[in-house]
Amino acid sequence: MTTGIRLIVGLGNPGAAYDRTRHNAGADLVQALARGFGVTLRHEARFHGSVARVPPELRLLVPGTFMNRSGQAVLALLQFYQIAPENMLVVHDDLDLPPGTVRLKLGGGHGGHNGLRDIMSALGERRDFARLRIGIGHPGPGADVVSYVLRKPPPAERELIDSTFARAADVIPDLMGGDFDRAMRRLHTIN
Repeated sequence: MTTGIRLIVGLGNPGAAYDRTRHNAGADLVQALARGFGVTLRHEARFHGSVARVPPELRLLVPGTFMNRSGQAVLALLQFYQIAPENMLVVHDDLDLPPGTVRLKLGGGHGGHNGLRDIMSALGERRDFARLRIGIGHPGPGADVVSYVLRKPPPAERELIDSTFARAADVIPDLMGGDFDRAMRRLHTIN
């Protein structure tokens, strides 16, 4: 990446029923980032979600759409502020990583994640954006994955998921500066 991240999107589902569920880990992290930056996410209808500006040019977005319609919010904001997809970081839950693990990735497929699938579809199948994957663990073979991701984790697991937020926040300056390799080295060597 030669230019830095200008948009960070936290995926989740709207409404109190989904608050702090495993599937909302991305939205939870972006809300924590907003608090850390001292900014407030405010709903903006034109962007189908809640948005904050972190001076000088970083935007935070938590789509107000359901997960499988995340692309609507992302596309609206990218177009309005003329941000290229490669300058976007999408934060999402990941079943393939254990709780307490966070990984950075550039590009790739959607891995069955409906939020990523919809964003790629909205972007004309572009995949060249960064992802921050927050581990939520897997319920095991034959288990109902949908019920698992839509439930709140037990307290010990919640603590592990929340522990990734500070580590992720530490590499945001690297990502904003366009140093994806340094951010990845720092993030991946601490857990």
